[in-house]
Amino acid sequence: TDDPIALGAFHAVQHGITVVCSAGNDGPDPGTVVNAAPWIVTVAASTIDRAFESDVVLGDNTVIKGEGINFANIQKSPVYPIVYGKSAKKKDADVNDSRNCNTNSLDQELVKGKIVVCENLDKTYANEHMDEVKQLGGIGVVLIDYDSKGMASSFGTFPMTVISSEDGAKICRNPVATILRTTSPTKYTPAPIIAYFSSRGPSTIPKNILKPDIAAPGVNILAAWMGNDTAEAPEGKDPPLYNLISGTSMACPHVSGIAATVKSKNPTWSPSAIRSAIMTTANQINNLKAPITTEKGVAATPYDFGAGEVSPTGPLQPGLVYETTAIDYLNFLCHHGYNITTIKTIANAIPDGFTCPKESSIDLISNINYPSIAITNFNEKAGRKVNRTLTNVAGDGNSVYTVTIDSPANLDVKVVPNKLQFTKNGDKSSYEVSFSAANPLKEDVFGSIAWSNGKYKVRSPFAVSSKRDN
Repeated sequence: TDDPIALGAFHAVQHGITVVCSAGNDGPDPGTVVNAAPWIVTVAASTIDRAFESDVVLGDNTVIKGEGINFANIQKSPVYPIVYGKSAKKKDADVNDSRNCNTNSLDQELVKGKIVVCENLDKTYANEHMDEVKQLGGIGVVLIDYDSKGMASSFGTFPMTVISSEDGAKICRNPVATILRTTSPTKYTPAPIIAYFSSRGPSTIPKNILKPDIAAPGVNILAAWMGNDTAEAPEGKDPPLYNLISGTSMACPHVSGIAATVKSKNPTWSPSAIRSAIMTTANQINNLKAPITTEKGVAATPYDFGAGEVSPTGPLQPGLVYETTAIDYLNFLCHHGYNITTIKTIANAIPDGFTCPKESSIDLISNINYPSIAITNFNEKAGRKVNRTLTNVAGDGNSVYTVTIDSPANLDVKVVPNKLQFTKNGDKSSYEVSFSAANPLKEDVFGSIAWSNGKYKVRSPFAVSSKRDN
């Protein structure tokens, strides 16, 4: 009731408007995802297959890959002396401030005419380090920041680049270097990768809804920009009308555009049908034909990217969709612990005669007709069952879909029935999923359920956790 985005989104969905929101930029810590209401499409951020490289050439001609956008015009030969921020510490300055090249932490005499190697221990914006070195007469900046690898910042005409912590030691062992102008190679591999900053599941409020829903390009996105930002303008040039930005706020518009395209092709579809189409047609494989990974190189889970990387064309015809109804959402509020009076305040209007189910609990949220499945409080002795209903939107007649289950070895997953038959467009068919285990789960586990008729594949991820609610 205190989340204006969730409330506004609920009312929009009631009027047939699909609401798409950013998952947040507080990753990679777990449980940081926001905008997790089940009527919202929640979007994580991923990288693209285009890089913006600004390399460092050391005195021994070793080339270290760096990332950033600069239009610097300094010598390509490594002739500029290097100084580590800590070694250029201003008298009485804090040593960690000088390592970070923070304001008023560096000695101008030790910085002037040199490339300064700075760290980013406090995770400030890269341009703040640049501004400090630039005003002291430094030639350039090499910023050591592992987390920023893959995310390019724009430094204008100032020579600056960002490298990994592993490469930082190599630079500090060399007396001279130079920073090259940016190049932009394409077909970069692997891609996509889930961005380190993208907020992660599991959703803590609410529980038993698997969030985020989907991932989309959100790193190094070139887009229109305000034409009055002089800080982004190269010297002597007008402010640009475009900029390169990273964040889940860049990923969100990709999915919004796809949702709008799906709606234009299928104008009668509900917001939940559009969300289902986006989720069930997502990709889980990168451009190396391997599983999509996180920034650490490990396989991404539904807590990282929901159903996967969005497909721009797949949602136009998904074959089947999960329709999440108004009653589903009202039951969700009941299971979340709200009474009818509060639900009326949230929903503005509810169907005549609606009452909360006699049995309402957080666990039953898993049973609303969502395109993914999340289960907490899993008890291997009792197991858990959930139900789902699919609607045929393929426009064809008689069609049979067969289920394929991808589950971890320590979790037994059964689907009944294992075949669904649809005789006409708009037909509905339901199934039950049973989860059980021989032993307690030591960690959260993931898998998927996919229905296919040879033409369409309708995939739903699941996450099962034995963690207890507080």
